[in-house]
Amino acid sequence: MPNYLVTKNTNLISSIEQNIVSLLKNGDKKAMSLLYDNYSGALLGVIKKVISDNDLAQDVLQESFIKVWKNAKKYDPEKAKLFTWLYRIAYNTAIDKVRSLNNNASKEIQIEESNVYRLTTKSLNQDTLDIKEHLNTIESKYQIVINALFFEGMTQQEASDKLKIPLGTIKSRLKIGLRELRKIYNPKS
Repeated sequence: MPNYLVTKNTNLISSIEQNIVSLLKNGDKKAMSLLYDNYSGALLGVIKKVISDNDLAQDVLQESFIKVWKNAKKYDPEKAKLFTWLYRIAYNTAIDKVRSLNNNASKEIQIEESNVYRLTTKSLNQDTLDIKEHLNTIESKYQIVINALFFEGMTQQEASDKLKIPLGTIKSRLKIGLRELRKIYNPKS
């Protein structure tokens, strides 16, 4: 008798899975309702092993179901059972969320530690405030490039297009022009 029950339950599960897979492959929205009814509890448990915050875990569960829906046609029952596929999506989504949160936290701007507001005129190099005046002392081919890039705000490609000078030449003239200006501002180098 016990073997009969196991076989009967296995057939029932496989019948439900087949129905869900069929609906998913056909883009039928009923599949999502069936998936949620049959798998959301187990998938939420998987997610909560990675994310302890209940609200965030619920959000990750929803993101997981969205990924399932978007990738439904890619599911191959020959490669994995439906639950295994769902498990992987939910687990990977939870891991991605944790990584994303950690990454965003490390990129937060720390205003308390910023020195932007402590900028004084003493920290400005008074010698370089007259750069346009000194720019006139180098050859015009370098002046044109430096002026376009620094004072007109062009990219190297934009300067190349506007000035009708090859991009490589723009880069070379910039390098040489900056070296010439450095000689003016730092004659000992």
